[in-house]
Amino acid sequence: MKFNKLLSLIFAFLFVSCSNFYSMEDFALVEKIDAHYHIYSAESISMEQAKKDNFKLLAINTNSKGCERVVEAHQWLKALKTKFPSDFEFTTTFCLDGWDKPGWQENTISWIDQCIADGAISVKVWKNIGMEFRDKDSILIMIDDPKFDAIFAHLVEKGIPLVGHLGEPKACWQPIEKMQANNNKNYYKNNPQYHMYLHPDYPSYEEQMDARDRMLGKNPDLVFIGCHLASLEWSVDVLAEWLDRFPNAAVDMAARMGDLFYQTRDDHKKVHDFFIKYQDRILYGTDITENGGDKDAFQKRMHETWFRDWEYLVSNHKMTSKLIDGEFQGLKLPKEVVDKIYAANTKKWYKSF
Repeated sequence: MKFNKLLSLIFAFLFVSCSNFYSMEDFALVEKIDAHYHIYSAESISMEQAKKDNFKLLAINTNSKGCERVVEAHQWLKALKTKFPSDFEFTTTFCLDGWDKPGWQENTISWIDQCIADGAISVKVWKNIGMEFRDKDSILIMIDDPKFDAIFAHLVEKGIPLVGHLGEPKACWQPIEKMQANNNKNYYKNNPQYHMYLHPDYPSYEEQMDARDRMLGKNPDLVFIGCHLASLEWSVDVLAEWLDRFPNAAVDMAARMGDLFYQTRDDHKKVHDFFIKYQDRILYGTDITENGGDKDAFQKRMHETWFRDWEYLVSNHKMTSKLIDGEFQGLKLPKEVVDKIYAANTKKWYKSF
């Protein structure tokens, strides 16, 4: 029985290897990495489903709920790395507490070095820089603030990538009814504090993008992975120009599938050609967050999300999604492109796995 199963797997692998395109049935046979995942749980249930679907996970620690959770999550992720050394990686992040006090830069660099020694492979910056955090004079701090220069120079010196969620989707500055992707509509309905259309006193979308680009201009040797298609999700043309401008930058797709779907609906060839041209700069990720709850329901959502995205990338099926209105067609990317997006690019840009 075991011999027959082994033969079946060998024949399946040979079939996959000989074809230029993957099929839906190849899903579990292909190595994949979810390069933008969140785990805020001491007893994670994510790896069980990941192994079933042949996924490895890169968990992103984010400064979204204060410094205490940053430290707590770091301990959870460190433990998971010990438990799953070959299938799990994680990032660190840093806190802005003490920004106005002497020694903040030195303390932050010391924290980063300790986290890297604990197994973290990169450093994350989040949208609270530019959208939330203010100094003692109530001035909103942007990512190109000179106080960050020493931090980013240290990352360059140590060869540590920076992964950044800076700004928000361009739709964030639009009224709900004008947003193209339904996931954006739902998010800003439920999180009006981040719906910048309601907060015209905050920096504009363009100011957020310009601050990030000035930071990258100051640090040309910094390896930068732009989360969520680098907040340029609304136009693959604009994203292409940005990638051309910053050769040390890549992007992950996390939580921006709806934006890709509606562009594919309106101009399939343009999106397909973008993936072909920038096949070395795109990383698969979902932004799925585990923080407790029903195990079966959560693992079902993991699988369904991963399988839907596989269909979009490998098939030419006519598809629908709750993320957008209307029908769109899968991209049917060649096998070598799919392999890069799902695994090889993450290994290259993060120098891990």
